[in-house]
Parts: sequence; structure tokens; C-alpha cells
Amino acid sequence: MNIAVVGLGLIGGSVLRALAGLGHRLRGFDADPATRATARTAAAQAPVNARWQVAGGMQEAVDDAELVVVAVPLPAVDEVFHELAATGYTGLVTDVTSVKEPVLALANQRLRSSPSRLAGFVGGHPMAGRETAGFLAADPDLFTDCAWVLCLEPATTMADWLVLADLYTRLGARVVPATAAEHDQAVAAVSHVPHLLAAALAASVADHPLALTLAAGSFRDGTRVAASPPALTASFCAGNPATAAPALSAVTDALAGATEALGADRPIEALQEWLTAGATVRESWPPYPGSRRELPVRSDALLRLGRAGGWITAVARDRRSVTATLPA
Repeated sequence: MNIAVVGLGLIGGSVLRALAGLGHRLRGFDADPATRATARTAAAQAPVNARWQVAGGMQEAVDDAELVVVAVPLPAVDEVFHELAATGYTGLVTDVTSVKEPVLALANQRLRSSPSRLAGFVGGHPMAGRETAGFLAADPDLFTDCAWVLCLEPATTMADWLVLADLYTRLGARVVPATAAEHDQAVAAVSHVPHLLAAALAASVADHPLALTLAAGSFRDGTRVAASPPALTASFCAGNPATAAPALSAVTDALAGATEALGADRPIEALQEWLTAGATVRESWPPYPGSRRELPVRSDALLRLGRAGGWITAVARDRRSVTATLPA
């Protein structure tokens, strides 16, 4: 398959490397000349059967492409979609942005309404980030066993959706069907809010050298994503305010309960009760694979699977069914 990846940071670079490793013909493009140079150097050093090309512009990148993967931060998506439509590209487009409703709106505005009449747009998001950034941090194994959301909307063409589901499950990802709205609500709670909490926790000891010397595992694990580029974190958190703000408020309200427990007459007992709910959830995460079954390719069935916490591990060769797994 001829695939173009626009944006060669951590995620885009990892997509490029991973798909090239499967034998697809990859062409990457990044607006930054230094990133393009780095990607070209890396391509020359890659195994011959897993190399890629680096284009000098958008038109060159998408020529002959059957699929374009847009892997830029949310603030850059509008411009990239505009440039993509201007090329006259008529193939399938997907993205890897961590907010889905704003991207869907931009796709409808810039791509689906363009004279080029794109074959389709399917929003996507691999839950596989790191605190490091840039092409040099790219890893072809980044998506192994990760949950990769593929959005199913009323306008989604199932044939397009299955192309991507098949492609990503072959990378070892667990494809999770969801609507853009469902994705944004869930990710606000498990990704956006943790980034904000990590930043607050790290900043709280900025002027406490003794605390920083004594900090160990709990501080390391609780603040890891605080090292992410602030511009990137701000773009996806502020790009999802309608769901991120209530999710953050829910956590701050819960923390107020911890403050109350610490001031109770019997603080140990009160705090133990407060901690139990979180401990129970964490002990059962991540969900273990449970029953497996063949599921017919229908939007309603696939969305029910996603809402139940299930995922897809394979697409049948005839594309009439998928192998679905429900959590134990």
C-alpha cells in the first residue's frame, strides 16, 4: 500500500517506521526542514526492506498515496487539511490527534466539502504516547498492544474503516471502535487530566530541593508526563475543554474528599475508606482479555463492543467480520 505520513514527530515517525517495516511503501513529510533531514538520514540507515522516502512538499508527499496519515498537533491540523485539499488528493485520510471532535469538524469543513471529493476520512488516535518528542524518539514497536481508537460516525464508510482496522491490527494494536464524542469524553479522564495533575504535582516542589532529592518511585510515576512538551499538552487539553474541564473538576472534588478525611477525628480510617475505590480500579487495570468471538461488520455492533471496553485484534480476509475481544 502507498502511504503518506504528514508530520514526523514521535507518533508520525513511529507510524512511518512501523508501516515501512511491514513492507508498505512509505513517504513522509514534515514542515520542518531539519526534521526532514533527520528522517532522510534515518531512512538511509534502515534495513533495505523497511526504508521510506521523505518528500520536500505536500504535493510530492501525497502523489500516488492511497492513504494519508496526518500526524500533526491540533493547532496545525486546519492548515494541513487545507494544503491537502489543495493538492487534489482523492484517497483516504486519517489522523492520530488526541482530540477527535474538533478534527472531525475540520475534516468536514476542509476535506469533505472540497472539490476533490475525498474517498473518506476516519478519525484515529493511538493511545501510545511518551514524554519524549521528535523523530529521533520514534519507535516502530510503539503501537504493540496499544489501544488505537478508530472513530465510527454516521458518515463513516465501513470499507474505509476496515482498511485502517486491518492495517493497525497488523501492527499489533488493539483497535477500539468509538464515536468522536465518546473518545473525547474518555480520553479527557485518562489522558488529559493525568497530564494536568502531573504538571501540578511536579510544579508543587519546584522550590523544595530536599523534597526533590528524596523523591522516588511514586513521584517519578506520578509526574512522568509532566516532562511532555508544554505546547503539545496545552494543545490537546485546551482543544477538548468541554470534556477536559468537567473531568478535571471531578478529580479536584475527589481530592477535596481526601483533605476532609485527613481532618477527620479518625483520619486513618477515613483516608483508608477514601483510598479503597482507587485501589480497586488500579488493581484491575489494564483489563485482561476475556472472551473472543467473530463479530459481524456493522456499526452498531462495533460501537457496542467499544462501549463495553472491548477491542478488535484482526479483520477477516473477506472483510465481513472481525475478531473481537471483551475484557474478562
